[in-house]
Amino acid sequence: MAVLQKIRVKFGLLASIIIAIGLLLFIVDPSSVASAVQSMSSKFDVGEINGKSVSYTDFQEDIQKYTTINEMLTGGSAQNAQQQAQIRNQAWEQLVFKYLFLSKAHDAGIFVGDKELVDMTAGSNLSPMIAQNPVFLDEQGNFSPENVSFFIQQMSQDNSGRYRMYWDWLQTNIENNRYFEKYASLFTASMKDNSLMLQKAIAENNTTSDVEFVMIPFGYAKDSSVVVSDKEIKDFYNSHKDFYKQQASRDIEYVVYEVNPSDADIAATQESIVNLAPKFENAENVTNFMMKNSDKPYTDFWYKRGDFKNTSAEIEKAVWEGKSDVSGVIREGNNFYISRVLDTKNVPDSVYVRHILLQGENAEHQADSLVKVLAKGGNFSNLAAMYSLDQQAADGGEKGNIGWLTQTYNIPGFESVFTADKKKPFVLKTQYGFHVVEVVKTTELLKKKKVAVLTKEALASKETFNEVYGHANDFATMANGSYKNYKKAVDSLGVYSHPVSKMLESANNLGAIEETKEVTRWAFEKKAGEVSQIMTVNNNYFVVAVVTGVHKEGYADLKEVSPYISEMLYHEKLRVKKQEEVAAQIAGMTDLQAIAEKFNTTVSTHNGVTFASMGNQQLDPAFIGAVSVAPLNEIAKPVAGSIAVYVYKVTNREVGSFFTESDAKTQQMQMSNYMTNMIIPVMMQDADVKDNRAHFY
Repeated sequence: MAVLQKIRVKFGLLASIIIAIGLLLFIVDPSSVASAVQSMSSKFDVGEINGKSVSYTDFQEDIQKYTTINEMLTGGSAQNAQQQAQIRNQAWEQLVFKYLFLSKAHDAGIFVGDKELVDMTAGSNLSPMIAQNPVFLDEQGNFSPENVSFFIQQMSQDNSGRYRMYWDWLQTNIENNRYFEKYASLFTASMKDNSLMLQKAIAENNTTSDVEFVMIPFGYAKDSSVVVSDKEIKDFYNSHKDFYKQQASRDIEYVVYEVNPSDADIAATQESIVNLAPKFENAENVTNFMMKNSDKPYTDFWYKRGDFKNTSAEIEKAVWEGKSDVSGVIREGNNFYISRVLDTKNVPDSVYVRHILLQGENAEHQADSLVKVLAKGGNFSNLAAMYSLDQQAADGGEKGNIGWLTQTYNIPGFESVFTADKKKPFVLKTQYGFHVVEVVKTTELLKKKKVAVLTKEALASKETFNEVYGHANDFATMANGSYKNYKKAVDSLGVYSHPVSKMLESANNLGAIEETKEVTRWAFEKKAGEVSQIMTVNNNYFVVAVVTGVHKEGYADLKEVSPYISEMLYHEKLRVKKQEEVAAQIAGMTDLQAIAEKFNTTVSTHNGVTFASMGNQQLDPAFIGAVSVAPLNEIAKPVAGSIAVYVYKVTNREVGSFFTESDAKTQQMQMSNYMTNMIIPVMMQDADVKDNRAHFY
């Protein structure tokens, strides 16, 4: 228990179908069943990696494994939606590494040997996952080989198999990281700039130009003389088809009716908490009272100044500055609170604890006897080694030592250790049995308070819920059948229709509304123009949607992307035309001021233009590039940027020394890191990895 607790404390945060098939085997030829299952299996694959199909069943087993590890690290079994998504991502990434990356690494002649792995886990070349792992550090925060050995010894005594699972997880990650380091080194080693390349980078960053220029905007009016043909669009599409590769997606519009408490609901909630106030103030058993009457139960916690600020500034003020232990009714939005201070003491944030765990009929008597032995000078560590059932508690090598505990990361039933006297053993009963507990040391004592906060949230009543549903039903009835009907309903009822473009199958939110997977699944099952019935989200939103567009996986249809290609080609042609027109109009002119007057504009200046930092100068990249190579004190040929034609003259150029060889190498390292981060994504794209997890989650 103690080692698991240490992981939690120090880390902080890191069948019916089977039965049916089994029955079928009694009446159907097994080979026929196998054939049928095989034909259906592809529909239940969560993906395909490097030609390897990943079944839903296998993927769920991996998820369960990583869920167990997450429980070990966090100490909690409840997983919110975000944690579940992170666990699924971790499981998927490990499969990509296993079936794709390792194959590529082996093809490149890269291997990690058994001796190398041992060296990284218990030798002289320790992996950071071992050397910096809080589980294996001593009290001073230094790596302890003894703690590693102790952990490995405990694996043989752990019947649950969780220690072994955690150790295997560590080793797998250590080995995978080593593989990646070796493979990535092929790229980083090949990206070393020679001396000429370094000199060029230094020169580009140190050379600055001062420039005077006249900017002649293209204007916003469409130029009818610039024409883009269908053939040009098609040719561009065919030669740049990879630009238009897409995931499957849907375009939808939706109307949402949110269920909010009415004024009557809010007033009823306020009246309810006002009526409870006298009983709350005088309640002797606050825990039971809160359990029966509060939306949130009482938490046996010592609060310090500032702890209530995120909940309510008024509660914070009432607790620490109020003249009475009990506040008045405090409202924050649709929530109502009454706070009651139960106790005030000086309490530490953390305590270092050791214990002896005893179980059985005679456990309490035995615990009392051991307290007496300790009072007479008995050695706690020796007694823990002799009597404690928790032999895994040995922080710092001392038997019985649990280590540092906080109120957040604590053993259930150990709440009293935060107010216990130091170095005075006492008996404590928990769900695990009877404990002889001693607080060895604590952090600084702080003034803290135990506070009960009676909470009532105003919720929509059944009447309000039905009323909102009625409005949604009116819309759904009117919109049923077609997009045309949907638009009529929007106009007739005066509601807002929210557009969503290219919604992916993995989408799980609509704007600020979360957990909308039902809407996403519906959209991917329907054709363009189909309108939904009412879909309820979180029991708080009623959604009616219509599919307005279907985009299949693969290459976008030419018709769909033609407008974008046409606009791009038009702009390219316009740039060329405007540049040629300006060049013709200024032919023979040698004065920028005269050129500016010709186009009814002014001469602008910009100093310190540097080619190597285009994105930081708020100038058109094409203009910056031209300035960097233009001759001094000559009006250069016009250059067309993204929105204007520039006529310019470089008036000064200087070479500084602020960008050094060290800076150039840092820049090279940043590029190398970017390349390294792209290794696996590029591999996945090249292997055409299919990720179908959105079908299931």
